[in-house]
Amino acid sequence: MMIFDPITLSAISHTLNAASVISISTQNQSNLTLSQATKSELANHPKKLSHPTKTTTPTLIAQATTSTPNSTTSQCGSGQPRDKYTQPFACDSIWNMPIGSNAQYVDAYIGSTGVGVDTDWFIITQDSDPAVPTYMPGSWGPGRCTGTQVQQQAQWHPEAGEQLKVPENLIIEDAKANSTPNNSSAFLKPDGRTLVSFNVTTRCWQNGPVHGVWFGQQDIYGDGIDGGHGGSGMSSIGGSIRKGELLNDEPIRHALKIVLWGKWLHYNASSSTPGHRWPARLADSYAANQYQGSNPALVMGSLLAIPPNVTAESLGLTSKAGKKIFQAMQDYGAYVVDDAGWDYNYLCVERSAEQEYEAVIGHEIHGDAALQADFAKIIAAVKVVNNNASNSIGGGGTPRQPLAPPIGN
Repeated sequence: MMIFDPITLSAISHTLNAASVISISTQNQSNLTLSQATKSELANHPKKLSHPTKTTTPTLIAQATTSTPNSTTSQCGSGQPRDKYTQPFACDSIWNMPIGSNAQYVDAYIGSTGVGVDTDWFIITQDSDPAVPTYMPGSWGPGRCTGTQVQQQAQWHPEAGEQLKVPENLIIEDAKANSTPNNSSAFLKPDGRTLVSFNVTTRCWQNGPVHGVWFGQQDIYGDGIDGGHGGSGMSSIGGSIRKGELLNDEPIRHALKIVLWGKWLHYNASSSTPGHRWPARLADSYAANQYQGSNPALVMGSLLAIPPNVTAESLGLTSKAGKKIFQAMQDYGAYVVDDAGWDYNYLCVERSAEQEYEAVIGHEIHGDAALQADFAKIIAAVKVVNNNASNSIGGGGTPRQPLAPPIGN
């Protein structure tokens, strides 16, 4: 599966308020930009996002932390406390809040039927891991690991220039001629709470530097909105399908993320947020030219969901994983976080979940014909929750599912 995208990275040429990029920073606002030379090279390099192969994810040991969660428990449900490593962020984070009974559903008008996977990376680091530098990627296509430029954001945010603790055996492959993945990532620092986010993340050899575009630091106990998805500025790991979630017998208890072709997204130059809506922080920098949708409800950051009167049986879903995705999209929805760049829809899946699926089922997620057929039916049935807002996440009203319990670690 491949995505052809003019450049997701170009989204970071937008001017952002630093608070929307660095949710635990006190820095003042600044410009988040690429150099003109880098932007020109990237803009002329077509993007082909496909499932990365022969990557190595290290064995990660979840560390105990003495940090005190700062998320309020007033918006939390009861039940077994959550594990922050598998279901992070505050109880009332957009990723943990169910669709409400007051949700207003409007047609989405998504014309693409092709389906695939966009890979996210979540890396837990430890004090014993070696510290390595992080560099801007040398290119959008092959040669990402040739970059030697320090993080451009370091001139405004010194933490962007700091070395990063990284497991020595972590490998995230370089792009290839037919595979230039987004590779949005979140590295959890040894303090157990600080996430460092990147886009176009690459690490070509053990103990080597990390290449990628720094998208700020976030709090794993916080709202979870910001991160390394370049088309929206939204979380690298919030909403990702996690290990076990497609294969176990438990429902998926959080919102998902989806990548759509920009052709279906709307752009209104007179809007105060042209091409995007809350909770997205931005739209792609090329949105004015390449977002061509006529539906003002469908923009970057829109929340998509299955209406309550639709059933898995009525759609003819057959796969276990497809039915689980259906239920999650009916109960929690899925946020639009990036532009696919061509006639495809992509579900965001964390790398270890992809590896698990392949090991258990025997083939990659994007090679599962039954799941692909089910996902295409789900896409055809989704609508936009048009009244999703910061004061009415999921549309408000009575939530379809119990609120998330507090984090226990």
